[in-house]
Amino acid sequence: MARSEKHRTIAQHRKARYLYEILEELECGLVLQGTEVKSLRAGQASIAESYASSRNGELWLVGATIPVYSHGSAHNHEPDRERKLLASKKQIDDWYKKAREKGITMVPLELYFEGHLVKVKLGLVRGKRQQDKRQAARQRSDQREMDRALRRRR
Repeated sequence: MARSEKHRTIAQHRKARYLYEILEELECGLVLQGTEVKSLRAGQASIAESYASSRNGELWLVGATIPVYSHGSAHNHEPDRERKLLASKKQIDDWYKKAREKGITMVPLELYFEGHLVKVKLGLVRGKRQQDKRQAARQRSDQREMDRALRRRR
């Protein structure tokens, strides 16, 4: 997928692809307050410990941290509050049904600006076993070795 010039990454869950097997991805909007947007424009956010949950037919981002805006007033936002995610009703219902299966959860993979809007890329994930993690690391290592060998040949 080609990234447009208007796509600017704010935060990523770097370990997600190592820890989880990603089954599906979904792009959602995010409901924010004014000082949260200003804090995000400064590039401050953490989604590493967060997850998404479905309640009353709505998706919520839980555990994401957007630090307090340094130049804000007394009406600043709470850094760890739950934030509503925007997706279509059909997508929410489909993901809710899939997430009810044992061992499957919804995890944010990336938080980014798409133009002037803040978006979250959610992943429907299943945890990897230790053996799978070792196998993936071995494959990466083997691929690195092959790339080095090809570069030496040239």
